[in-house]
Amino acid sequence: MPQPSPTALSWPAERTPGCPFDPPPAVTGLLTTAPVQRVALWDGTAWLVTRHADQVALLRDSRVSADTSHPGYPALSAGSRAMRSHSRSFIAMDDPEHADRRRVYTADFTVKRTRRLAPRVKSLIDDLLDAMERKGPPADLVADFALPLPSLVICELLGVPYADHDFFQRAGAVIVDTRSTPEEALEASRRLIDYLGDLIEHKVDHPGDDLLSRVAAEQLATGLGTREQCADEARLLLIAGHETTANMIALGTCAFLQHPEQLAAVRDGSPERVEGAVEEMLRYLTIAHMGRRRVALEDIEIGGVRIAAGDGIIFANDAANRDPEVFEHPERLDIDRSARRHLAFGSGPHQCLGQNLARVELQLAYPALFRRFPGLRLDRPLEEIPFRTAMAVYGVHELPVSW
Repeated sequence: MPQPSPTALSWPAERTPGCPFDPPPAVTGLLTTAPVQRVALWDGTAWLVTRHADQVALLRDSRVSADTSHPGYPALSAGSRAMRSHSRSFIAMDDPEHADRRRVYTADFTVKRTRRLAPRVKSLIDDLLDAMERKGPPADLVADFALPLPSLVICELLGVPYADHDFFQRAGAVIVDTRSTPEEALEASRRLIDYLGDLIEHKVDHPGDDLLSRVAAEQLATGLGTREQCADEARLLLIAGHETTANMIALGTCAFLQHPEQLAAVRDGSPERVEGAVEEMLRYLTIAHMGRRRVALEDIEIGGVRIAAGDGIIFANDAANRDPEVFEHPERLDIDRSARRHLAFGSGPHQCLGQNLARVELQLAYPALFRRFPGLRLDRPLEEIPFRTAMAVYGVHELPVSW
């Protein structure tokens, strides 16, 4: 079977200057030239899979493992590798272990449950926008709105004191930064796990009406889950619950400001149109820009290539979401297209647990922001905005805006 050229690309690839919303052209180009291609990583090589159909097939294939303890697993960075060697939440497990641990949390993130949170989310949005308006322009949309909103929501859901947000946001930023040293990543992870472990233990005798209180009663107190395991899973939910949505709010706002007609449609549109716009923005931006990572347990043939057992695999979700075989004119932001086949939340058994909550927050945040500030605009040129290119979650470090 013909194999591609040895190593044609370094991963992650660099974006084109001036095109912060588009994947690197070297990656999207592989969709037609080499959809399964060996790439160079910081510590070795792995297979990069770009086509939408191939990603869906492999992410649902039991021969592909999410277990980070396998020697061939392609770690994101030195810090990530060190951290994962000391902790392993359910996203780094395979079934049936993965399904057993994930099931502990699924009831809290169903469509029905998360939609019931909408009135509270709307109230938090109004409070944050009121504070922005009182403060007056200019504002940093990240610090004043995009980051506090999902942080408040996930804190209330989990039962984590929002007063500690500076601590867990700083720790989370270190964990998702590919430039963090192993020592820095481990220290941030350990501090966060110790904090959450203490909190869960406290909730055994002092429960509240929150997810971690239920975990304390049903998992820790019964011996079904250890302190370390429960705290590690809480760490995953806490970081993922604010990092991803915060960057979607800020980066999505930045992108909408470059497309004023579509911004106006979101501001003035029906809930159904806003839902479609959120799906399109998730497709268009794909903030998990460094790819979902797996390792082959057996030899697998796909796209004319043989992936050997033990080889690492990276799924370039941003490329799949620009696959012309699935999305017509994929380079365009078009809020009226049907974008629900996007892979921003992954596919298969490890599809993002918190996707329904993220949708609720985004569907409420974008129109509320644009209605409150109809004259919203960037306070500096787009080329001066600091984008999060070295972070596991793409976005902006800050977004200065005026109105």
